[in-house]
Amino acid sequence: MALLPVNLFLHETPRVDKFDQQILALLRADARLAVSQIAREINLSRSAVGERIRQLEQSGIISGYHARIAAPGDAGIKAYLELFYQGGRCEHYVERMRVFPEVRRCSGISGETDMLVYLEAASMQRFSEIRGQIENFPGMQKVKTHVVVKDWAF
Repeated sequence: MALLPVNLFLHETPRVDKFDQQILALLRADARLAVSQIAREINLSRSAVGERIRQLEQSGIISGYHARIAAPGDAGIKAYLELFYQGGRCEHYVERMRVFPEVRRCSGISGETDMLVYLEAASMQRFSEIRGQIENFPGMQKVKTHVVVKDWAF
């Protein structure tokens, strides 16, 4: 019986393309989302999305599905980001924001600010990661942060 050589030092890093990133963002936001709904959202067939999810699970990129239980009154970090960018249109930046499940709303507004983004992050660390990625978007000149201290419902 011949043994096949195994190189323990070579670990192929799984490739994650834009569709996989979109799938992961949607599952982060709602792990119970139906495959058919994900397929509609990202414009792929149901079978292609199912296969991609299976591959993401097998490669260990998706390691499980969990319920996140928030403590009563604990909403994490809520913030508004004022975006100032050069060139491009709001729609271009809105598409970039879709990869962050924490982003709840993007608004094109009048005045000096090009876009107002509302997000809710689980922690200050996660908020900082998202803000850093947004700052590195092409054409981004400035990101101004406004952390929500208190909300009043009417």
